[in-house]
Amino acid sequence: MATTHNNDSGAPGNRGRAARAPSLGPVTLGPTRRLNTAASARASGCAMGAAIGDALGAPFEFGPAGAFSKRYPDPVLGGLGEMQGGGSFGWAAGEFTDDTQMAIALAESLIENNGFSPEDLWARWRTWAETAADVGITTSAALRSVVHQGAAASAHHEVGRSGGNGATMRVWPIGIAAAAREDGAALVRRVAYAQGALTHFEVDAAWGAVLVAETIRGLIVGESLDDALDAAVGLLTPAAAELFGDLVSADWRPGTHGAPSNGSVWGCVAQAVWAVRSADDFAGALRLAIDLGGDTDTVASVAGALAGARYGVQAIPSRWATYVHGRLQAGGSEATYRRAELLRLSRALSGGSAPRQAEWEDSAGPTEVADRLLAASLPGAAEFVAAGGAALDEYAVLSLCRVDGAFDEVPVRREVHLYDNNGNDRLGVVVADCADTIDAWLEEGRRVIVHCHGGRSRTALILKAWFMRANGAEHSAAQAWLRERWPRMEEWTTSFNDFLEHDWMDS
Repeated sequence: MATTHNNDSGAPGNRGRAARAPSLGPVTLGPTRRLNTAASARASGCAMGAAIGDALGAPFEFGPAGAFSKRYPDPVLGGLGEMQGGGSFGWAAGEFTDDTQMAIALAESLIENNGFSPEDLWARWRTWAETAADVGITTSAALRSVVHQGAAASAHHEVGRSGGNGATMRVWPIGIAAAAREDGAALVRRVAYAQGALTHFEVDAAWGAVLVAETIRGLIVGESLDDALDAAVGLLTPAAAELFGDLVSADWRPGTHGAPSNGSVWGCVAQAVWAVRSADDFAGALRLAIDLGGDTDTVASVAGALAGARYGVQAIPSRWATYVHGRLQAGGSEATYRRAELLRLSRALSGGSAPRQAEWEDSAGPTEVADRLLAASLPGAAEFVAAGGAALDEYAVLSLCRVDGAFDEVPVRREVHLYDNNGNDRLGVVVADCADTIDAWLEEGRRVIVHCHGGRSRTALILKAWFMRANGAEHSAAQAWLRERWPRMEEWTTSFNDFLEHDWMDS
């Protein structure tokens, strides 16, 4: 969350400029352009990544550097993973904070109004703040005003500074929405700035939000990180471009003398970009971001949005995506947001339609194919769990399809983002995630149920991959093994067989 303790803006030099941002009325998003499969995956990764970074960082907020790696020196592949909760506000395992709550309110407002409505957004944020567990100092002061006009200036004079990271932590929905619009960069410059100026009076707070949103937009449409950052810096005023250009350059390092605190917009943006630039994958970026200490949930949330937009939703570990959740009361009633709802938001922001809900196939399994490893269809697994076939804590469920909450009562589970077609851009990452998870659960002594919708193609992919690695076997041997034990298997997705034949054992 935005820091609520010492909210010192930490402005470099005298650049914490306070000046009233120009007022901006409603802005229509305009027609969408269809994102390709890879870009859609990056948009979903942005939404999921922001919420996951927030939830992972929350227990370490205001703590020292290195605390995440001290608690988790190695990835926790079994059990609940690293989603343990705690922290100053007693967050539940996987629960996101005000960073994501404010972003979701912004996303829902953009969707409902097909654009930016300051009045609607202000009302949502004020309703949210009435029951929120925590609200940043500057944001809280601003939201005490009934109307948004003049609220940021009043908050600035009350608090004495307003260069915090609150305007940046919530901006990712604008980057997603802009990625699907022809005038995306112009939209980012107007709307990202305007939403920041609603609560933060220092102009750099809003320009930092513009930089992050435009970088997200560029990453989603396929630009490299450096190109996206360069374009984002180019949207800023000359003074802001000079300052932020230095902070997001490849030469910047955290911990240098005079570096701004990460409770400020300057430090937050610099550290989040550094973490994404310095890591090789999504998980590495979040580990680096949280290990910086301080305002860990916000830095990790911004880093998660950027890394998710860079690598895509399939690069996010399933042990994190499964458990991320939170509540939001910004309209008539309180709503809970989990993985499925976050994916819905990303689709709606980018003009996509909800995926077709397939009818459930026949019930099959769970059937043991190896010691304590079982295959099933979605109905078979769901019926088994609902009937209480065994104590739920003895089992773990690996879901390779949409499950719509069917296994929420199973304490140890994973929901995996895997398409039953040839559109998986990170198939190796997903398969390795699943195989590692199965091994970790078996080592814990659990009985493991692996299923997809029909228990056919995706289930076969993962079980064969597990068998090949566990036994040093060829794909043909895995086919014979599984067909004998699970005749339901099918192999219609050519990329699955090609991967197992040529890539899996060499990865």
